[in-house]
Amino acid sequence: MLTVYGIPNCDTVKKARTWLEKHNIEYAFHNYKTDGIGKDRIKVWFKQYPWDKVVNKASTTWKGLSDEEIALITDEKSAAKLMISHTSVIKRPLIEDESGKAVALGFSEKDYQEKFL
Repeated sequence: MLTVYGIPNCDTVKKARTWLEKHNIEYAFHNYKTDGIGKDRIKVWFKQYPWDKVVNKASTTWKGLSDEEIALITDEKSAAKLMISHTSVIKRPLIEDESGKAVALGFSEKDYQEKFL
């Protein structure tokens, strides 16, 4: 079963969940707001995606950081620390397969068709 990481009120997460449900693909939902995220999980994601792709620089959270805070995000370690303290800065949704490998980042109907159908 897939695991979808995100926040329930995010439009992109809603699109992804709707697409999965429409195609009868089972998934578990991990809500960052209530369940948080750990450093070990983030490290696994960085094996599939570069840290600067997992950090959503278009997010309201990122844009709300000070220039000084942004300047400190220079590598996996600093990005992981930011993602743990500000889960809304993680690109959404991030989807893992049954083995725990990150297989999708964000929502693209074309990518989802290729990966999940």
